[in-house]
Amino acid sequence: MISAECENGLRTGLDTGVIGCGTAGAAAAIALARQGHRVTVYEAVADPGPVGAGITLQPTGMGALARLGLLGPVLSRGARIDRLRCLTRAGRTVLDLCYADYHPRAFGLGLHRGVLFEVLFDAARAQEGVTLRCGVAVERLALERDRRVVIDRDGERHGPHDLVVVADGARSQLRDDTRLTRRATPYPWGALWFIGEDRDGQFDRELFQRVDGTGHMLGLLPSGLGPRGDAPLVSLFWSVRVDAVERWRDGGLDAWKRQLEALEPASGPLLAQVDDAADVLLAQYWDVVLSPWHAERVVYLGDAAHATSPQLGQGANLALVDALALADSLAGAESVHAALAAYSRTRRHHLGYYQWATRFLTPFFQSDQRWLGWLRDAFMGIACRTPYVRTRMLRTMCGLDRGVLLADPLPLPAMPKKLQANVRPA
Repeated sequence: MISAECENGLRTGLDTGVIGCGTAGAAAAIALARQGHRVTVYEAVADPGPVGAGITLQPTGMGALARLGLLGPVLSRGARIDRLRCLTRAGRTVLDLCYADYHPRAFGLGLHRGVLFEVLFDAARAQEGVTLRCGVAVERLALERDRRVVIDRDGERHGPHDLVVVADGARSQLRDDTRLTRRATPYPWGALWFIGEDRDGQFDRELFQRVDGTGHMLGLLPSGLGPRGDAPLVSLFWSVRVDAVERWRDGGLDAWKRQLEALEPASGPLLAQVDDAADVLLAQYWDVVLSPWHAERVVYLGDAAHATSPQLGQGANLALVDALALADSLAGAESVHAALAAYSRTRRHHLGYYQWATRFLTPFFQSDQRWLGWLRDAFMGIACRTPYVRTRMLRTMCGLDRGVLLADPLPLPAMPKKLQANVRPA
């Protein structure tokens, strides 16, 4: 096979393997195929489908989808979010941030994760130059004759590839093959979640949270229409220690419902739709740090590269930006090595900031350190009203910040006016 690299630089036509067909993997496959690269996607699940809880798409994530030409169908099934509000049990304001205070055309989008999956998966399946290999669970990477081979759980070898993109999630085993990992540990806290119908239309254009110390946090996120159906959905999140989930199950649903409704009465109609503990699922979070995000002919994207807790609501957005940044790096490089080095440089400040900020803020909302809850309640609301701090909070919420010491944020992505008309109100 003729190499896609030559003395005059990197040509199109790289044979690329993408491991994982989630947000980062599917977006990368589409973007790279459109540049003329041959892409094979290896997905462990034999028949992947739309599952998951509600997520928030920020302006950065929507900008990446717009570049892929996929924002329209996502907007049509999402719910516009104009405000993030967090109150204590007593009603004290912890956070009150409106997207329009950063820019008049800024907003978030509450979305069922399954909608994003279906839009990306269907686009990847239809994209010329992309081959999907579902039911192939890749467990090892090997470097052979300056190319990458991937090896599945049955020992079958696939490739060779000029480039391998690892995007198989926070629990990826493929980080072990390149020794880039600095940290890959599960958070002790996670969240119980449930998606129900907003039958009374009471959850309107805001992500609402109610907190009680650092041990109790309830989130209510308008989540659009979901992959199927016409009923508006809302996602409920409840903070929980992972090692306390069995105690929660043993305690019974009625006691749990009473606890949540006492904290936030508006949750009552949603909780009434929970019929069985099996309806409530556990989301576990990981703290993953790699340095850099690439090795020889392999690069890590999305949660496989930089998983965090969802405290800042950035996971899917960072994954989408990763995919487009990789395509941009390849488009302007002289070799795969140069492209991957450029990718890690390009993403260093943006990803580094959100990893640091998430790690710093999470204990103020989910931890056993009660004194942090007192500090949060006493000072965060005041900070939220301080002009400079408020601007940084808004910039962070929009997914645009690049670090405390860097003055220039990422630009707010442009959205075509015809797409803005597609946005559903919550």
